[in-house]
Amino acid sequence: MNIILTEDEVRVLGSLIEKDITTPDYYPLSLNALTNACNQKSNRDPVMSLDEQAVRSAIDGLQNKRLAGPTSSADSRVPKFEHRLQEALNLTRGETAILCVLLLRGPQTPGELRGRTERMFRFEELSDVQATLQKMIERDAPLVKPLPRQPGTKEIRYTHLLAGDVSGWEAAPAPLPSPSASADGDRLAQLENEVADLRREVSELRQVVDNFRKQFE
Repeated sequence: MNIILTEDEVRVLGSLIEKDITTPDYYPLSLNALTNACNQKSNRDPVMSLDEQAVRSAIDGLQNKRLAGPTSSADSRVPKFEHRLQEALNLTRGETAILCVLLLRGPQTPGELRGRTERMFRFEELSDVQATLQKMIERDAPLVKPLPRQPGTKEIRYTHLLAGDVSGWEAAPAPLPSPSASADGDRLAQLENEVADLRREVSELRQVVDNFRKQFE
């Protein structure tokens, strides 16, 4: 399946996946709640400022690609939207969590992915993250790809390919780096990210509750 998403579609799809897993009681999302999710300042890189028209346009684009669209439920007074990633790509929970983080936060090291997917899926070992990445690389239509090492760094970052490839990126190394080679650096990055994410989590949950209440005001 050849999928090329726009920047707005990437953010909308990632936001729908995240809220589906982390706040299922408030999912599917209204247009207002989805817009707020896209524009969060926490767990987003880059931070964006999309209006409802841009979000609706992105939803239309994702619907054409069979990746998201309105729900068929008539229970809600306002239209709600959901992703359809499982039907389109047939991903495991671990693969879905990794793809979600890459969509929302850009390229990540395996250690960063392990820490930042914690609320969506628990990887017991760093090697589990690497094995999942390898499976996503080896698909007929690869979903992720490693980037060249940046000067002065020893960890490889991975990026999603749903927005297309970029000239100058290197092909996947074979084999993937062993857990022992990058464990120390990734472990430190994971701990730093977990602390930062925990500090933001309370603020994010309060925002979700406030957005939910506004739908009934």
